[in-house]
Amino acid sequence: MLWFGFGFGGFGSLRSGTEAALSAPQPVQHHGLDGETLTKAVPSWSYTAYVTDDGSLLLSGCIAGCPQQCVWFHHLDCQDVLPSEKYLLVLMKGRAECWDVAHLDCAGTVPEPLWKMELSDGHNAAFPLVDKGHVLLQPPFFRELGPSLQTQKMALGNEHVVLLTCDGKVLTWGAGRHGQLGHGDVEDVSAPRLVEALHGVTMSEVAAGGWHTVAVSESGDLYCWGWNESGQLGLPSKTLQVEHRPDCTIFSGFSSEDGPTGCDMDEDSEFIGIQAFPALIDLPQEIEAAKVSCGSRHTAAATRSGELFTWGWGKYGQLGHGDTKNLDQPKRVEFFLPE
Repeated sequence: MLWFGFGFGGFGSLRSGTEAALSAPQPVQHHGLDGETLTKAVPSWSYTAYVTDDGSLLLSGCIAGCPQQCVWFHHLDCQDVLPSEKYLLVLMKGRAECWDVAHLDCAGTVPEPLWKMELSDGHNAAFPLVDKGHVLLQPPFFRELGPSLQTQKMALGNEHVVLLTCDGKVLTWGAGRHGQLGHGDVEDVSAPRLVEALHGVTMSEVAAGGWHTVAVSESGDLYCWGWNESGQLGLPSKTLQVEHRPDCTIFSGFSSEDGPTGCDMDEDSEFIGIQAFPALIDLPQEIEAAKVSCGSRHTAAATRSGELFTWGWGKYGQLGHGDTKNLDQPKRVEFFLPE
């Protein structure tokens, strides 16, 4: 299995070289890999967590406030990992643990967990699902799920949760202020709630960004909903329209999708700041999606024909198109075609 990385590398990427990477994808390499094979790579903002086939965990990036660090935790029986800027959740054989990122020892000493949970011998659910519930990236680190929910897969956003059931239904809950729950409003929901707009459509994949959600149906259709500030839904973004017009100025701010501009927009233009219902997104040439993944404000979809499409926020080269532009429609990553 060959892994590729692209995007911001200034915090200590595993790729060859440590410069900020704003170009095409590059193979993941590191001198510390001595016969081990990477089986999983999960990025946070300032570091990336890697799991190897021998159960070791490698953190690469800004660790415990130290940039350009690569910290090994050898032979943990590590099976999966969920990194965030404050906490690191690790799934090991027979247990799940949460570590405080600020207190990690750069020498690779396994820290005492802030929280831990023993798991049953037969546990085989996909992380963040665990026995009788799921883990969280903030205290209390665990939430119980009712026994009636037959879960298949779960994804965690910054403030919301997306659940795929065994019969292909999608449920969401958490904060809804950016429409990321898909219930047609911006209200918070405290308990799992069915996304009614997808009724009758069997879903096979789900992913959660910071404040947006993506799902793929069994037939390969792609649905997106939530915040579209950087075009991460693949829908027309007002922010991008301003960027493309040099005579316009948009006042910066993390919640600027509805912010004032220094020019008049075409009144007939239709921009989507928040999409509170699932929207069907067309890939070029009606290509069918197979897998999806989300960053905080960008989206990636792998197709059944083996192509990769990305869109959304591209400031750090994370879209893989060799530039730092934002995109509000899916674009194929050309690097992989000759390969």
